[in-house]
Amino acid sequence: MEQLRLAPLVRGAYLAAGGRPVILRFDDADRAELPTLDPGAAASEGDEAIGACFRNLLTSQRTAGSSLPAGVRIPGVGCFYAGHDADSAEAARRGEAGRLHIGGERGRGDVVRGRIALVTGGAQGFGAEIARGLADAGAFVIVADINAEGAEAFAAELNAGGVRRAAAAAVDVSDEDSVRALAGAAAGEAGGLDLLVSNAGVLRAGSVLELEARDFDFVTRINYSAFFLVVKHLAPLMIRQRAAAPRWTSDIVQINSKSGLAGSNKNAAYAGGKFGGIGLVQSFAMELVDYGIKVNAVCPGNFFDGPLWSDPEKGLFVQYLQAGKVPGATSIADVKAFYEAKVPMGRGCGGEDVLKAIFYCVDQAYETGQAVPVTGGQIMLK
Repeated sequence: MEQLRLAPLVRGAYLAAGGRPVILRFDDADRAELPTLDPGAAASEGDEAIGACFRNLLTSQRTAGSSLPAGVRIPGVGCFYAGHDADSAEAARRGEAGRLHIGGERGRGDVVRGRIALVTGGAQGFGAEIARGLADAGAFVIVADINAEGAEAFAAELNAGGVRRAAAAAVDVSDEDSVRALAGAAAGEAGGLDLLVSNAGVLRAGSVLELEARDFDFVTRINYSAFFLVVKHLAPLMIRQRAAAPRWTSDIVQINSKSGLAGSNKNAAYAGGKFGGIGLVQSFAMELVDYGIKVNAVCPGNFFDGPLWSDPEKGLFVQYLQAGKVPGATSIADVKAFYEAKVPMGRGCGGEDVLKAIFYCVDQAYETGQAVPVTGGQIMLK
C-alpha cells in the first residue's frame, strides 16, 4: 500500500479522532518512538476496514493522553505528521513543537478554515481571486494550473506573509494522466482534500456557421470533459478520508457561468459545455452524496476585469468585436459598454462575489446539485 493511497486514510483517522481539520506531511524515515498504525488483517479488506482500524488505533492514543500524537508510523511505509496548518505539520515532521496557525479573520469564510482546497486554473483570473480568498479565510490552497511557473509564483505570493498557506501543482485538466498525477500531488502535499473548485476554462467565440471544429472540440474538452476528469481522480481522496471519518463531509464546486443557464449568441461551444457541466453537477451530486460529498455549481456573470475578458490579444472583448457579436460596435470600449448595460446592477461580477457563493455552497449542509447564479440580476431563476 503506497503512502499516497494511505495518506487520506490517515488524515481521516485524525479528522475523526480530533474533530478538526489537519494537514499531513509524509517522511519515509522510520521513527520508532511514534505510535504505530498497523492495519494488520484489515490491509486486505479495503479502505473502509483500514480506515476503521486507523481511526480506532488513533482514538485509543488520544484516550491515553490529553491530545493526539503529532505523528504516527506505518510499518514498511513511513511516518505521517499532523498539524493544523502546513507549518505546524512540517515542524512536527522535523521533531519541533511547531506553531498553530488557523489564519484569517473570523467571518463568513469560517466554513473553510483549516480545510484543504484545490483550485484548478488557480493562477489567474477568477481562479486566483478564489484561491486568494480561500487562503485569506484560513484554508490551505493547492493552486493547480497548466501554467506551472504562474502557479508557483502565485503560491509564493500567498505565502509571502511567513505562513505557508498554499502550494502549486502543474496540471493539464484535459489530460487524464496529468489529472491523475494531480491527485497524487494533493495527497502528498497535504494528505487529502476537502474542497475541489473546478475552475479551469477557456472560450472560443464564433458563429456556428464559421467556428472551426477544432476550436469547438478544444472548448468542450476543457469546459466539460475536464470536469469529469478532475472529479474522477480527486473525489477518491475525499472518499478515502470518509472511510476513516464517517461524519466528515467534503465539497465539489464547479465554476460554471451564466452561459450555463441561458444560451449565448455566437458562443455555442462555451454555452453548450457549460450547460453540460450543470448536467454533470446534478449527476455527480446524486452519486457522491453517499460519500458525504456535496456537488454544486456557481454561475458567475461577466468578470470584465479578468484576463478572460480584458486580455488585449485573446480576451472576449477582442473576440466579440472581431466576431461581430455586438452590432455597431467599432471598439473594445463599445463592446464593454454593451455588456455592462445588460447587468441590472451595472457592473461585472468580481472574485468576492463568487467567493461568497462558494462559502454558501460549503456552508449549506442541505443543498447539493444546485446551480447558483451570481450575475447581478442578469439571469434570474424561474
